[in-house]
Amino acid sequence: NDIKEVYNKKMKTASIIMQPIISVLGTFLLGLSFTMLIPGFLDLAENNLNWTGFFVSSLFTFFIGISLILINRGSNNKIEIRSAFILVVLSWLILSIFASLPFIASSGNLGITNSFFEAVSGLTTTGSTVISDLENTSRGIILWRAILQWLGGIGIIVSAISILPNLGVGGMQLFRLESSDTSEKILPRAASIATEITVLYIALSAICGISYWLIGLSSFDSLVHAMSTIATGGFSSRSDSLGGFNNVNLETIAIIFMIISSLPFVLYLKAIRGRPTDIIKDQQVRGFFKTLFIASIAVISYLIIFKDFVFFDAIRYSLFNVTSILTGTGFVTAEYDMWGTPIILVFLFITFIGGCAGSTTCGIKIFRLQIIYYNSKETIGKLISPNRVINKKYNGEHISQEITQSVITFLFIFIVTFIVLSVLLSFTGLDLITSFSAAATSISNVGPGLGSMIGPSYNFYEISDIGKWLLSAGMLAGRLEFLTLIVVFNRSFWK
Repeated sequence: NDIKEVYNKKMKTASIIMQPIISVLGTFLLGLSFTMLIPGFLDLAENNLNWTGFFVSSLFTFFIGISLILINRGSNNKIEIRSAFILVVLSWLILSIFASLPFIASSGNLGITNSFFEAVSGLTTTGSTVISDLENTSRGIILWRAILQWLGGIGIIVSAISILPNLGVGGMQLFRLESSDTSEKILPRAASIATEITVLYIALSAICGISYWLIGLSSFDSLVHAMSTIATGGFSSRSDSLGGFNNVNLETIAIIFMIISSLPFVLYLKAIRGRPTDIIKDQQVRGFFKTLFIASIAVISYLIIFKDFVFFDAIRYSLFNVTSILTGTGFVTAEYDMWGTPIILVFLFITFIGGCAGSTTCGIKIFRLQIIYYNSKETIGKLISPNRVINKKYNGEHISQEITQSVITFLFIFIVTFIVLSVLLSFTGLDLITSFSAAATSISNVGPGLGSMIGPSYNFYEISDIGKWLLSAGMLAGRLEFLTLIVVFNRSFWK
């Protein structure tokens, strides 16, 4: 009887935790099912048989989504901290599975592994692809890839603003909206800001798309590349990425919007409300531009001095590709892995960095490196003057020991994951450069790798199935900020 009572109590607790999660997942799947119809109608209008795959996938996703909502009708919809961890992990995983259905059903014969890899790469805004002949791929599939990245981009921003700070993941608690308020006040505030950011996200996408269209891109190419740019995803309608257009104006506009998308979106809301100087004063923004400037100058100087590049070409190719990789977008206009070992090291380094927290970018993120720097500076200062008291602040907020420890833990897990994933990939037969760059680009959600297999001019099709599953796991882990995933897989979490 005691065992039965404990079992019933645990099942009741599990039910309370899972009911709101299942309901939210059902809502997400319902929304995903409707978005599948957009590329489906496009293929139908162009008499491409892929439209049937989109409609069947949409119907199946709709059925599962509405079922999840109905079976939890009238249940408690309050999401606790424990529920939030599970919801974040399951959201990305379940949506990736269902997003892969149109790829599986397409005429491209991608198969389950390639389809899941493409879907994960899209939703996590990584931009790595297994499709080698985009010019002959149905426009519905190309649009679906862009839609996935666009949806993933807004999901990343909303998660970074309203969920991760309250979970204390990787130092994100530094960006709590109202650090002194109770959760009852935080949630409506977060929902309000998420709505405002969604409107801003749509507006920026529209402006970017119109800008592309005005310089000569077709309506379809403008739409696809605008969604990929604002999401810092990198999926293109051409196998040669933006380099296939060979258009300086296009590259300039892309640079501008990649940078815009790499800055905290909350700062744009503050600027709209009459506080535009907050963007300039923000330490993370200043750190991002310093990193971009230093990396660009280093690459430009090297190309001019050692590779005899013309001054204009050195600036053009360096600035675009450095911006693309630093922001995690992954568009390419040149085979930068052929520029020499020093350049390869620079690009590998900025692959890890990423942009700012609260944007669509990925990687370690600027603020974490800054906090590590401040902590190291304090440690060295205490060695010199043990009794000195240092009050560390970041954008006016006190940097607590909890935040510092969380950032250090994140960085440690990031490095360990990179090493483990690189070793596992090498066991699949990949060479050292390919293994390292593939691991780096997956956990940093960047896109192109280095080397003759996955370099800027290639794709991930030749990677083995085991390698693709490993990279898919790496992309999800990187997008989930590692700690979220580790917490859910921790045994004590379920006790």
